[in-house]
Amino acid sequence: MRDVSDAALTAEVQGWFRSLGAAVLALQVQVRWNGRMRSTAGKAWMERGLIELNPRLLGVEEAEVERTLRHEAAHLLAYWRARGRRIQSHGAEWRQACVDLEIPGERVTHTLPFPQRRVAKRYHYACPQCGLAVARVRRFRRPTACLTCCRSYSGGRFDVRFQFQLVPQVPPLG
Repeated sequence: MRDVSDAALTAEVQGWFRSLGAAVLALQVQVRWNGRMRSTAGKAWMERGLIELNPRLLGVEEAEVERTLRHEAAHLLAYWRARGRRIQSHGAEWRQACVDLEIPGERVTHTLPFPQRRVAKRYHYACPQCGLAVARVRRFRRPTACLTCCRSYSGGRFDVRFQFQLVPQVPPLG
């Protein structure tokens, strides 16, 4: 199965969005099965109004398809409600959208029997104030600072003094 649109699931999501006063979003949304997905259950593409689902979901409980669909729809709904404002992908706006889509208390990750993807974290950063180490697969795209230090010394606002600095990776001992 390779990128197959699902008209029935698309119509279902459109109905949810219409009932929540998001008729404009309902016109944009499309649901499709993505055969290239391996470890993730679903993905929401906010800019395109697209929800992609892993076909492996068809091999587990039917309720899991709907739960994953609602989870991804909550991402689209939260982003649409934010009207271009930057929000956290699983932040307060998403949690509220989950409540509205009848999945309160939704977890961020799934526990489905999909293969786990392990990617080497090649970029290592440290906070110049407290020394907190952060390993990442990709480089930070924008200036990012240590939240603990920003909360402690700048009232929670970004402060360049606590901006993560790229550091060389230390090889493991042994």
